[in-house]
Amino acid sequence: MNKLRKHLSGNTTNVIEAKNLAEIKAPTGNLYASIAIISKRANQINVSLKEELHNKLEEFATHTDSLEEIHENKEQIEISKAYERMPNPALLATQEFMEDKVYFRRNDEDLFS
Repeated sequence: MNKLRKHLSGNTTNVIEAKNLAEIKAPTGNLYASIAIISKRANQINVSLKEELHNKLEEFATHTDSLEEIHENKEQIEISKAYERMPNPALLATQEFMEDKVYFRRNDEDLFS
């Protein structure tokens, strides 16, 4: 749960709050470019968290075809609840972008003009 602990120990909240558009625009000089960067980072976070969750839940998977053998595993439920309580990947990506923790580069200067 490295990423889970890292994000929960951070100062990111689950609450959506208004952001100053000028602050979002400042690193790139273009609001839409900043939002595109945040969006791509949110997708990366989402994919990595999903993979991490599936790997953890795979430990509890049973590969039987019987519907009668369904049982609850407390550890599995706790892991799932912990991931549900995490902030949305878009919130995490926005927080990282605002704290200059996201690396991005410009391939073409015309895209940001």
